Amino acid sequence: MSENHLISGVAAPLPLANLDTDQIMPKQFLRGIDKSGLDAGVFYDMRFDEQGRKHDHFVLNRPEYAHTRVLVAGSNFGCGSSREHAVWGLQQFGIQAVIASSFAEIFHANAMNNRLLLVALSEPEVQAIMADAGDPSTAEVFIDIQAMTVRSRSCSARFALADRHRHMFLEGLDFIGASLEHKPAIDAFTVEHWEKYPWLKNVAGRTRARLDRG
Repeated sequence: MSENHLISGVAAPLPLANLDTDQIMPKQFLRGIDKSGLDAGVFYDMRFDEQGRKHDHFVLNRPEYAHTRVLVAGSNFGCGSSREHAVWGLQQFGIQAVIASSFAEIFHANAMNNRLLLVALSEPEVQAIMADAGDPSTAEVFIDIQAMTVRSRSCSARFALADRHRHMFLEGLDFIGASLEHKPAIDAFTVEHWEKYPWLKNVAGRTRARLDRG
């Protein structure tokens, strides 16, 4: 992705409704204390058999989809538990956007706050892009966040984004970065708050010090 407002690349079809976060990121990959290495867990039980051998038929194991940047999925993508690891793993795997007719609410919040773009289109539009993605020779998809448009070989569609999400993607910000844009106002509020309520500042620390003095 050379510019913040453009996502383009190979799209892989995942024509399964209700793909949940346990399928996206199985529980055995949640034991780490940081975000590293989660790409290994993405769709693990769909990509590998019980002996760890690749399922050659699974779309993301096929060489022509090795550089997939966009998933075209069934409805209610990301349902199930609220694990944010599913989002982090998809991003580490190289996925920059998911196109579907609907997304689970918590997954949607996790994804958009981490700048994994979720594009909600009508079911006919999703199916048209899904069909294009099913043929490696026509699998490239172009998403313009500035114009809020999606284009594949046979489909051109518009999508909607909340103003704050659109701003975050265009400016290259995650949720923390977007919050820090308001740092001057936060700092000013903090100063005013402690001036108005000084007896509340560091109550725990002062209580601990008093107890330590005995």
